[in-house]
Amino acid sequence: MEWIVIVSVIVMLALSLLKVHVIFAIIIAAIVAGMMAGMNLQDAIEMLIEGMGGQATTALSYILLGVFAAMISYTGITSILVRGLIKVLTGKKTMLVLVIAGIASLSQNVVPVHIAFIPILIPPLLKLFDQMKLDRRAVATALTFGLKAPYVMIPAGFGLLFHQTIQEGMSNNGVTLTIKEIALSLLLPGLGMVVGLLIAVFFTYRKNREAKQYVSVDSILVDHEKDKITFNSSHVFTIIAIIAALIAQILTGSLVIGALTGVILMVLFFAVPLREGDAFVQQGVGMMGTIAFVMLVASGFGNILKETGAVDALVESSSSMLAGNQAIISLILLVVGLVITLGIGSSFGTIPIIAALYVPICVAAGFSPMAIAVLIGTAGALGDAGSPASDSTLGPTSGLSADGKHHHIWDTCVPTFLHFNIPLFIFGWIASILL
Repeated sequence: MEWIVIVSVIVMLALSLLKVHVIFAIIIAAIVAGMMAGMNLQDAIEMLIEGMGGQATTALSYILLGVFAAMISYTGITSILVRGLIKVLTGKKTMLVLVIAGIASLSQNVVPVHIAFIPILIPPLLKLFDQMKLDRRAVATALTFGLKAPYVMIPAGFGLLFHQTIQEGMSNNGVTLTIKEIALSLLLPGLGMVVGLLIAVFFTYRKNREAKQYVSVDSILVDHEKDKITFNSSHVFTIIAIIAALIAQILTGSLVIGALTGVILMVLFFAVPLREGDAFVQQGVGMMGTIAFVMLVASGFGNILKETGAVDALVESSSSMLAGNQAIISLILLVVGLVITLGIGSSFGTIPIIAALYVPICVAAGFSPMAIAVLIGTAGALGDAGSPASDSTLGPTSGLSADGKHHHIWDTCVPTFLHFNIPLFIFGWIASILL
């Protein structure tokens, strides 16, 4: 039973690396997991479909965010922002990537819009990237860093939700810890991601690189010929709609309500023409629809792994071989977390699963509460970067591939896996031993 998780995740990753579309890769991996658990093909498909509802809200929110982004792009306000960035940062590739990383970092804590900013900000910059021969893998790394490192280290916005999820998972299993202590425990693993970003920006992807055309794309989101646009009343209303959407999201805790608020206000303010509604929906679905469907299918895959008991069996069989050596125990638990999160694609969704299994093992082995928090938080975050099914990789790809010159697996998943999961693993392992 314990081999189900490992084999199915390997199948998913292998197919993805062979450039099989991630949706089909996840479906096939889910079928493999189900059949290894003794199901027939029909039962495996049914369990996959049943589990897809777990991410229905997220999928809907991403579609609405895509429509909202298409409307914002239509007004041309992003062209004004891009012109400002071009004036200041043209020829300064390293600075441009670091600025993008900084903007992305704000999306998790200060202005918690998650990936919603990517299809607004990145597509208009693609022409500049090509002119500067900027390696888009550096941009993908910067975006994923901003989508992940802040919530790992900072207990605000999505970071607060992440830390509360860890706290609740530990509390449900008999170990209490304050949010401040959890934040302190995850500081060292988070710093590992900072190291990974700096290596990517200053060394790995510093050289010039020509973007390769993978698919032909025709979209107003990559129409950069808006140099004559000046700030006008529609842009004022657009900013109001963005702020209102943000406030609605924060007050309700719902991305769906936030995005819907923005879309409705853009129409009511006449910032965009109602007659173009079909075009906005088509572009929004085209831009974010893939992410939504991947999240749905990944949720179904995760449901199969959980309902068959494969995750429990993997952790229990791993822990039974470890004796009392804390260093080896933490090493194995982190590897297990990496495998699980690569498959499920959600660090937030992984925490409740592994907390119930990790806490008893760690308590029996004599780990401190902060060390347990490190292991749960790091194991949950591991694999989020690099997973074909994670919004931390799907988000950057949605923006960088708007002109068809960016590959999800080789240009986003592989670079982010190498630059973030490796240092996160090492720094998390060290922290679990020191604490």
